[in-house]
Amino acid sequence: MDITHIIFDLDGTLVNTIEDIALAMNRALTAYGFTALPLQTYPDLVGWGIHRLAELALASQGVSTAGSDGAALVNRIAQEALARYDEVPLRYSKPYPGVPELLHRLHVDGLVLAVLTNKPDPVAHQVVEGLFPGIEFALIRGDRSGAPKKPDPALSRLVMNAIGAPIPGTLFVGDSVVDVQTAHNVGCPVVGVSWGFRGPTELVAAGADYIIQNPAELYTVLY
Repeated sequence: MDITHIIFDLDGTLVNTIEDIALAMNRALTAYGFTALPLQTYPDLVGWGIHRLAELALASQGVSTAGSDGAALVNRIAQEALARYDEVPLRYSKPYPGVPELLHRLHVDGLVLAVLTNKPDPVAHQVVEGLFPGIEFALIRGDRSGAPKKPDPALSRLVMNAIGAPIPGTLFVGDSVVDVQTAHNVGCPVVGVSWGFRGPTELVAAGADYIIQNPAELYTVLY
């Protein structure tokens, strides 16, 4: 496979952020009188952005998010969670074992690396720059207000154009169906990582082109 550019997902792929995400959302929920959710429920709720997470967290408690009132509630919870998350985005988050070494080796080998995530853009930068200070990413792109989210191909094309990534030479890496759809929507192959929030069953069902069990296995795909 002649790959020159790799676009990574962030949460559940490069970094285990689930405790910090859960902490922020639970604080937002309780601030508005709702019940905090168990940590183990969050891996199935994340991946579509902060507003969708707030919507799913409320729905799991039987709270209606329909209509303008529901949308307003979702927005308030999402903004509260984002404010809480922005305070300490790296309290518990850490890279998955082997990821820093993988990124360093890929960079040394001359591959162009980027991060594309539905995590809010400012927080995405804090997490990547805080946990991978020695790695040069051509672009870190998170969710921005009014802009498309993954798996919208418009966002992927924007990122690919910004870093000069050709479709035949670009590989996506992620841990969920959102990441598989993101890659396939622009005609690129995708590697699913089994250590993330969803696991290999979802990745197989979604049609991931490859599934790896640890970061070092990415080299078996590349070479």
